Amino acid sequence: MSVAASVLERSLLGLHTLDEYEPLIGAAATERIFRKAEGLRTQRVAHVSSTYYGGGVSEILTPLTLMMNASGIETGWSMIQGTPAFFECTKKIHNALQGQKASLSDTEKAIYEKVVAENGLRFPLDECDAVIVHDPQPLPLIARFPDREGSWLWQCHIDLSTPHAAVWDYVQEFIRQYDTAIFSLPEYASSLGIEHCCITPAINPFSPKNAELADEEIEKCLAQYEVPTDLPLVVQISRFDRWKDPLGVIDAVRMAQQQVDCTLVLAGNGATDDPEGVIMRKEVHALAEDRVLVLTADDPILVNALQRRAAVVLQKSIREGFGLTVTEAMWKGATVIGGNVAGIRRQIRDGDNGFLVDSIEQTAERIVQVLTQPEIRARIGVRAKESVRENFLMSHLLEDWLDLLTAFKR
Repeated sequence: MSVAASVLERSLLGLHTLDEYEPLIGAAATERIFRKAEGLRTQRVAHVSSTYYGGGVSEILTPLTLMMNASGIETGWSMIQGTPAFFECTKKIHNALQGQKASLSDTEKAIYEKVVAENGLRFPLDECDAVIVHDPQPLPLIARFPDREGSWLWQCHIDLSTPHAAVWDYVQEFIRQYDTAIFSLPEYASSLGIEHCCITPAINPFSPKNAELADEEIEKCLAQYEVPTDLPLVVQISRFDRWKDPLGVIDAVRMAQQQVDCTLVLAGNGATDDPEGVIMRKEVHALAEDRVLVLTADDPILVNALQRRAAVVLQKSIREGFGLTVTEAMWKGATVIGGNVAGIRRQIRDGDNGFLVDSIEQTAERIVQVLTQPEIRARIGVRAKESVRENFLMSHLLEDWLDLLTAFKR
């Protein structure tokens, strides 16, 4: 049996119930969440996003929707279908909301609104008690349901700390039609004129990406992908996206390699709604060399093995709504060096359960420090895992959603 098959068999294909979290969160917390779910068993809930695959939203919604259904809450998940022109427009909106200067032409706005309106005709949302729309891509969907009776909630997963004004003004026209807006961090909430709240993302600790792996499974997986383990591994796992700064990662590791021996592995893929991913991936591949490996395999076991074997895990983001790859690595007791941006700051306490950096030079310095002082890894790794257990497991996210849906129950 292959490593992937054995892990998938142990994980029961991702169908995990709240009972399985009890050893991690305790009996009292488990019983409390069950009671909250009981009060919502008559509710019909629908999530709408732009992709079932690639990126943090799908990583969250896959286990969350399964757990909601397993808890007795009828929960659906619909995906926006769009043309390349539509996703080029929504990527521009995404970038602008994260601070890049951009403007939308009348033609682009028409494409954006038309495609979302067409999708609205396909989605049976009229009879839902709650509809949760994720990120900018499906945002105008609410305009298709003027006679809606249920609650409509918009959740934004990206970094809204410095949105570009012109695009922000445009999307607010749609946001203000929702009953509430949900952000990952308080600092992302602007003056919208509607209610807003914060729900922190979380991971499924039992998924193939996060489940325990035996040493022999790790070795077998890395050998399969020809990842050399003769030198310490420095790893960044993320979509090939400019906001994740993979080029800066390469520069930082090359700088560190002047003082310490190590191998960099950049592993990732592209989200299906990101037309810029292919371009960035080509740029990164062009810089690959003997001790700079670029892997694009769609393999959660590979991610798991790399994060568990890495001496250092990087997430040198320039903007980050939250950063689930940070959470995943911390859950495995890894030493994470992350960009000093809002989403990562929410998880890492600098010097305590990881490190925060502001530049390529600082990143290189921290890499050298961690590789030359192995006692740091042991101390930080224990604190990193415990912080995830206390704050960022899927059971916590489920409870947050149960509380919010109860507040909007009609």
